[in-house]
Amino acid sequence: MKKLRPKHTKAKTKTRQGRVLVVTSGKGGVGKTTSTAALGAALAQSGQKVVLVDFDVGLRNLDLVMGAERRVVFDLISVIKGEAKLAQALIRDKRLDTLALLPASQSRDKDSLTDEGVAQIIGNLRTQFDWVICDSPAGIEKGATLAMRHADVAVVVVNPEVSSIRDADRIIGMLDAKTAKAESGQRIDKHLLLTRYDPVRARRGEIMKVEDVLEILSIPLLGIVPESGEVLLSSNVGAPVTLGSPGSAPAQAYLEAARRLTGEGAVIVTSCDKPRLLQRLFARRAA
Repeated sequence: MKKLRPKHTKAKTKTRQGRVLVVTSGKGGVGKTTSTAALGAALAQSGQKVVLVDFDVGLRNLDLVMGAERRVVFDLISVIKGEAKLAQALIRDKRLDTLALLPASQSRDKDSLTDEGVAQIIGNLRTQFDWVICDSPAGIEKGATLAMRHADVAVVVVNPEVSSIRDADRIIGMLDAKTAKAESGQRIDKHLLLTRYDPVRARRGEIMKVEDVLEILSIPLLGIVPESGEVLLSSNVGAPVTLGSPGSAPAQAYLEAARRLTGEGAVIVTSCDKPRLLQRLFARRAA
């Protein structure tokens, strides 16, 4: 009787499914781009494969912060319009082989962005990287809505001032209403990143305290980046602060924030026992 040989089946290879993170805020100048670069570099330093995508079409600053401005040949719009393949537009970082950049176009406008084009690019990047970090332009225009469209996670960057927090409150409402996850009945994981914080000025009442910001925005705190010239100095030489000034307080804050994103960092505990008086300054979002 003939023995039946067991069939050998090839092991199925698991398709990479990276997480899409949008770094956003309502107000310009709060540190979105420097935070995108710093968080991306911090995650790449831990061994994660990371790509940064600049959605600020027409301005394009992320390549400057990353020190890659002279290496830009093709960009996000080139790929959307079919003028280049995604692999041609990606710029690999010279310092970290697990970090890449997809720059924005400086010569096109935001109308060049299309829903279909962005969806296809984000889908392709998910299969190649552990983290796809989208640097959103300020405001609520097309670039900002498309940057957050496919996000799984959002980092809302704010300064401790009323105008920044008011605008961030509106962005949180958009994340809960105008994303693919929201349309499917799911919620995006949202985190607060407080930048340019000075505890001395907060105690003097010149800027808002951490607990007051948390009372108003009501999302978990990812990190507190202290006011420091090291961030600007690093940006000016084309390096995220975690690479340009790794021993500085801001670098340590970003490194710890990146650990929290991966579920490894310690939770930040703050005092939040004050009455909610500041909420009367703002119109709350609809539940």
